[in-house]
Amino acid sequence: MQNNPDTTLVTPDAPIKIQTHGGRAKCLQRLVRLDLPVPRTLALSFSAVHRIAQGHLPDIDRIVGVFDANLLLCVRPSSEDPDWGGPGAILNIGMNATRHAALCKRLGKPAADALYVRFMQAYAANVARLDPDVFDEVDPNQEGALEKFHDAYEQEADEPFPQDPGQQLAAVLKSMARAWEGTSARLLRQAKGAPADAGLGLVVQEMIPGLGQGECGSGVLQLIDPVTGAPQVTGRYLSQSQGRDALGAGRQSIYLQKDPRGPSLEDLAPAAFAALQEDAALMRVRLREEMQVEFVIENGRVHILDGVRVPRSSRAAVRIAVQLALDGIITRQEAVMRVEPRALNELLHRQVDPRATRDVIGTGIAASPGAATGRAVFTGAEAQASAARREPCVLIRRETVPEDVRGMHAAAAVLTEKGGMTSHAAVIGRGLGLPCIVGASGVRFNMSREQLVTPDGRVFRTGDIITIDGTSGQILAGEPEMLEPALDEAFQTLMSWADEARDIGIRANADTPEDAQTARNFDAQGIGLCRTEHMFFEPARLLVMREMIFAETSADRASVLERLLPMQRADFIQLFRIMEGQPVCIRLFDPPLHEFLPTTRTGQRDLAEALDIPLSDVVRRAEEMSEYNPMLGMRGVRLGVTVPEIYDMQARAIFEATIEASREGAPVEPEIMIPLVSARREVELVKSRIDAVAAAVRAEKGRDFVYQLGVMVETPRAALRAGEIAQHVSFLSFGTNDLTQMTYGLSRDDAGRFMSAYVQKGVFPEDPFHVLDIDGVGELLKLGAERGRAAHPGVTLGICGEHGGNPESISFCREAGFDYVSCSPFRVPVARLAAAQLAISHQIGQKTVAK
Repeated sequence: MQNNPDTTLVTPDAPIKIQTHGGRAKCLQRLVRLDLPVPRTLALSFSAVHRIAQGHLPDIDRIVGVFDANLLLCVRPSSEDPDWGGPGAILNIGMNATRHAALCKRLGKPAADALYVRFMQAYAANVARLDPDVFDEVDPNQEGALEKFHDAYEQEADEPFPQDPGQQLAAVLKSMARAWEGTSARLLRQAKGAPADAGLGLVVQEMIPGLGQGECGSGVLQLIDPVTGAPQVTGRYLSQSQGRDALGAGRQSIYLQKDPRGPSLEDLAPAAFAALQEDAALMRVRLREEMQVEFVIENGRVHILDGVRVPRSSRAAVRIAVQLALDGIITRQEAVMRVEPRALNELLHRQVDPRATRDVIGTGIAASPGAATGRAVFTGAEAQASAARREPCVLIRRETVPEDVRGMHAAAAVLTEKGGMTSHAAVIGRGLGLPCIVGASGVRFNMSREQLVTPDGRVFRTGDIITIDGTSGQILAGEPEMLEPALDEAFQTLMSWADEARDIGIRANADTPEDAQTARNFDAQGIGLCRTEHMFFEPARLLVMREMIFAETSADRASVLERLLPMQRADFIQLFRIMEGQPVCIRLFDPPLHEFLPTTRTGQRDLAEALDIPLSDVVRRAEEMSEYNPMLGMRGVRLGVTVPEIYDMQARAIFEATIEASREGAPVEPEIMIPLVSARREVELVKSRIDAVAAAVRAEKGRDFVYQLGVMVETPRAALRAGEIAQHVSFLSFGTNDLTQMTYGLSRDDAGRFMSAYVQKGVFPEDPFHVLDIDGVGELLKLGAERGRAAHPGVTLGICGEHGGNPESISFCREAGFDYVSCSPFRVPVARLAAAQLAISHQIGQKTVAK
């Protein structure tokens, strides 16, 4: 039997592998190798179970013959990955009238009846597929319950309950095999990431009753808190029970370790508890993992039924990996590899406690991770007023615009009806570390009445308490329990190990000094994108911008912009000082000017009064500046070429800030980036003016400085013509948000309306604004990088779109030879860890090839 690869007795040297028999079978073999008290077990391979599903049974008599004829059996699933699930375990197989009589003598009639009834319930529902309601009418604890179960089974199945143990086992094996290969189970597995043809193994194990004389029962034990990862004996134990009964709701289970709150296993059976602790500690060291031990006690003696990796939160995963490395059980590199990069989002932000009750009132796109609770408000002004009262609020908008940025700063979270992963709300939310859900189209936004109407008809108004879970995309009613961020010593240690391994730079997109400080706190290697337009939306600056828009001549525009110069200079000085010693890449003004004009008649009237001009002039100017497609119109470098005074002012502010910031610290070497370039001549025109401003500032201040000029490659033509553009610049930074938008011909703000349908129907494998399209947009990136480097070998290559924080995008950038990626400040740790894992994987691959 143990030499048969399909029906294998679990021994230390049996031919059992995770890929052929599943994780449970392999773990049981490891426990046997550790000489732990594991009941006799036989493993059925994936291929054997597949044949069973097709009606070809193995030699059942030989399988039954492996075990003592007086024992009961249980069958458990063994999939390759426990997260893929599987059919539920069936306990007490082999129970019949003869064994019931024997167990009555050995354990007592109540215990024997309980074992028999449990098996009949599971067999009837899962194997015979009978209506469970028939058996629910029988109270298993009442006198004569066993007989009533027999009668109910025979009446429903039209035959007596089977008495032959082999027949019972065969039926159980067929039922579990066919359940795994059913359509519903296959779809559920695929939703969890399993391949369509994923196999299932089964383990047949000697049953330890957990009921009877002396101290008997079952439970689970682990040596850490699964939520925090702190060392702590956790789990539950229930006397006179089987399987995982101790974890059932409403069970009178007891603690494991002595606890002032109630009785414990340590009080009840101290020797058994001590043995369990020793076994768990041995498993931790030898299996190199924190394990959850499923055990059963029979007359005070411990039996280990199973060991599985402890289910854990993300914060626990970090602490576990680091502690295993510090204890010398795994290497530092292995600790880095054990933490899923995206899981760090749970550590960087407040999260809804996984144990909390969720009252879900709607869902949307999880655009910015974290969770926050606050009172619903429907305007930016209300959000600012709420913040002034120190009342947390959730800003609710159909979609946000630049004028909402101050309200977003004041809010605890943001919810929008429209938008996708790169919409305004999503990008700003991630930059601020603000929980954000966009594209919540299933909820009705009644903005005129300031109401949210949920799919089930509930109405939420201004002031009502709601919670935004930007990690899951769920909108919750009320205020669930929260977990605070966990940027503890374990997190810092893991990130330091990651930085030792990675081989690509990680910068942050930061628009304000606050963003820059967050980036510095997360050890970003500089700023890869500073969007200067976000500095202009403060009320005092906004009015000056509007006055500049109404200026008639170049001289008038320059004169107005001189009032903005000291404000911009002060911003840049702060950025340079915060990022001292690190590069700071400043994108020149990008958005169309119409975004700075009021859209309502009230706003236009206020502006006319502030500028002391007729209202008709304001309305006419707004109409003149309106465009059919402003994102493809007068913006970026096109504005810099036709209204050069803005770039002149910004360049002067950058250079004067460079001189000032360099007085007290390390010399500053700013990077100036021209946005939306599509032609070489655009670069030549802007470069000549910036060089002229630099020369003027050097002459005026009597100080020299160095700066780098580059372009933001975000049009397909710029990528294709990167060779001729690269000859005039020091760096090319690929803006994948707009490049994706222009390559696909998709509006990144509106794609959320149909994107989920496109992904479900297989048009796109993923939302291209969320996961970089390697085949299409990636092809342009490769062409741009290759042509840019061919023409200018020393040119620096980076990505500054939102894709920069995705592990898949970082992998692409490493392979394509990019120098750095840049992402939102709160995604920097995710990018650092992902980059480290890619570098480690590459090293492992090289070593494997060398061997």
